[in-house]
Amino acid sequence: MLGGMQDFELRVPRIIDHAERENGRREVVSYWADGTTTRTDWAGVARDARRLAQALEALGMKPGDRIATLAMNHSRHLVAWYGAIGMGGVIHTVNPRLFDEQLVYIANHAEDRVLLYDRAFQPIVDRLRGQWTTIEHYICFDPADGDAGFEDFIAAHDGDYRWVEGSERDPCMLCYTSGTTGNPKGVLYTHRSSMIHAMAEVSPSVFDLSVQTVALPIVPMFHAAAWGLPFAGAMAGAKFVYSAVNEAAVLCRLMNEEKVTHSAGVPTVWLAMFQHIDATGHRPEHLRLVTIGGSAAPRAMIERLMKMGIRVSHAWGMTETSPIGTMGAPPADWDGLSFDEQVDLVAKQGRVPFGVELRVVDDAGAEQPRDGQSSGRLQIRGPWVIRQYFQDSSGECIDAEGWFDTGDVAVIHPCGTMQITDRSKDVIKSGGEWISSVELENAAVGCPGVQEAAAIGVYHPKWDERPLLLVVRKEGADVTAEQVIHYLSDKVAKWWLPDEVLFVDGLPHTATGKLLKTALRAQYHDHKLPTV
Repeated sequence: MLGGMQDFELRVPRIIDHAERENGRREVVSYWADGTTTRTDWAGVARDARRLAQALEALGMKPGDRIATLAMNHSRHLVAWYGAIGMGGVIHTVNPRLFDEQLVYIANHAEDRVLLYDRAFQPIVDRLRGQWTTIEHYICFDPADGDAGFEDFIAAHDGDYRWVEGSERDPCMLCYTSGTTGNPKGVLYTHRSSMIHAMAEVSPSVFDLSVQTVALPIVPMFHAAAWGLPFAGAMAGAKFVYSAVNEAAVLCRLMNEEKVTHSAGVPTVWLAMFQHIDATGHRPEHLRLVTIGGSAAPRAMIERLMKMGIRVSHAWGMTETSPIGTMGAPPADWDGLSFDEQVDLVAKQGRVPFGVELRVVDDAGAEQPRDGQSSGRLQIRGPWVIRQYFQDSSGECIDAEGWFDTGDVAVIHPCGTMQITDRSKDVIKSGGEWISSVELENAAVGCPGVQEAAAIGVYHPKWDERPLLLVVRKEGADVTAEQVIHYLSDKVAKWWLPDEVLFVDGLPHTATGKLLKTALRAQYHDHKLPTV
């Protein structure tokens, strides 16, 4: 048949080309840890990304090589994403909050060849570079004394460069999830998955991005691909305001100086902002859309933001879903709802954008009705949902029909709104990051005098959940809470340490001998952790 359409490979560099060509003068502002501010624009980001691609090739980097970053949010980190991907590489964003053993495992498992890092993380680099067996080159984003500095690294190159072409199914980005027991697992995004995800994100029912948007993403660029915003924002031609400092006073000032309209972050960010507003009377004056994800937003937080005239979007997703799975957006009958009904709706986890599908199944795998009552295991599938973990010999992590089991328990309402009701895995969510209760328990059992231990998440007004460690002493032992904490202090990340250790005579178990976490969570549901 005569006729047809042009066939373009969906590759990420097309995004930065579009941003440069159509919105090249739209600013990208960076507030740095030393208090200085720098300004570039999409044309500058594109130019520097090409220079970085040249510099990486000069080091011998080839398509498919992993280029790691250990950095906060700023324009040079943005350049690194597009430059590494543009030369055919795979950008690997490393989470500096992880424990040293995890950082060593992740970089070695990924076989990273280059590390670009912030001066703030120099202690991590100095401590671990002897254990990172595949990293050949260290480049500091800040002006450097020892390792090569980023600006010097790209200065020798002119930016006269053509992006590496290839299949849209080539990998472009690698993120590791700590939301599992055992070692973190790598999620390898493709050009195609990232492009389709970004096109979904710009829509009004997701991030509502346009050339008029001024966005200050508080979600770190190392956290689940910064929720896809570096790609979607460039696609829309939005102005970006980045801050390497996440203090409420700094963020509020930047929001007002730069007239920020959109922001995105975990709930703890907004709790800190409320404290700043109450203490100073200063508030973000131009903010009109706040996206909250990482952990469930308290109803009172949603209510207060909405009373400030700000639209609140509640997001749910995972590293394995690129990460957007659902997003709360005003439905067709929004204006007919009472304020309380609107808050009730926003407090749920939202609806899927076009591109992904959700379902809830029971333990036998039977799909449950969308009646807002029938709960079950939440499953998801779509072109930006994982098929198999990176370099994982256990094979695909989906079923024969492509469904990925999220590990969450949920209901789906008749309108399509999804609501998380529980978690099938006993992870503890603290400030948007996941703590493995199993790993915490296993570490605690190694402490002299500890017979058995159970870790559960207990409500915390700032961090959503914090770990409570329940310990059964060995017969005759007199181990103290302080000794248990001290023992754990070099076994797990500092922020994993339990807020309280309680000694109990015994712990409930299932018929097969497993800890009965549901009973423990019910028993300690209203437990008040000590305040520091």
